[in-house]
Amino acid sequence: MAESTERLPLTVAVPTYRREAVLLQTLDFLLALQPAAAELLVVDQTEAHEPATAARLQALDAGGAIRWLRLARPSITQAMNHALLQATQPRVLFVDDDVRPEPQLLAAHWAAHQALPLALVAGRVVQPWEEAADAAGQELSGLAARGEREVREFIGCNFSVPREAAVAAGGFDENFVRVAYRYEAEFAHRFMARGGRIVFAPRACLHHLKDGGGGTRAYGDHLTTWRPDHAVGAYYCGLRTGAPGEFLRRPLRAAATRYHLRRPWRIPATLVAEARGMAWALGLFLRGPRLLGRAEGAAR
Repeated sequence: MAESTERLPLTVAVPTYRREAVLLQTLDFLLALQPAAAELLVVDQTEAHEPATAARLQALDAGGAIRWLRLARPSITQAMNHALLQATQPRVLFVDDDVRPEPQLLAAHWAAHQALPLALVAGRVVQPWEEAADAAGQELSGLAARGEREVREFIGCNFSVPREAAVAAGGFDENFVRVAYRYEAEFAHRFMARGGRIVFAPRACLHHLKDGGGGTRAYGDHLTTWRPDHAVGAYYCGLRTGAPGEFLRRPLRAAATRYHLRRPWRIPATLVAEARGMAWALGLFLRGPRLLGRAEGAAR
């Protein structure tokens, strides 16, 4: 079959951090999709790649298949804001750096935007533990389901947004640090407060590979760490969206998992992580959100 020359007016943005072979695999998958996107941005926060990865990224960039953008400081939300400002197309599709898209991913996102030009489009995400049930045709829940509907949140590894609307809303809050847990919920809250809608398009489907290293996994497992890198986002999101009850509910949930019931000696470390996350989130909230400036967005 001859390769189509059609290019959809989409920018696909792939924020990446400390990923090697799985990043290249993801890019190969994305570049093989037909019809293709007009632009593929790789927003790379990795300090230094393995030689083979660096050589491949340089070749793709030199050949015009991707635009390889480098950032010195790792931050999911900063990388996504950088993609919004660098994108040349009216719609920006964000995907993770460890995914396998289904063939209609790009076309389905674009079709959803044609139907609702101002909406954020949440794509379907099948997680590794859902693969067997999905292959068997079983109905899954949440944003792995198959029914089109309006929703209130999205998963950051597969969603597209009108670029101008996202910039006008302030982009993604760069106070979501490290794992940036719940940055999607806070952005959805802001986006809908401005009259925006979020629609779920199940045909815009990808499979999340959940690579074991790099990405948010670089900050450890939230079940075992005493560091607040996972907890801080939940508390900050609660403060930003008017749901401070997280400060009461989350510590109990965090320490009452099946994992902790089987390993009660892990509970003190988890509670330390939660307390540190609370303090960090409160400090971030008091300093105010770190959003895109309106002047930056208007400059493009």
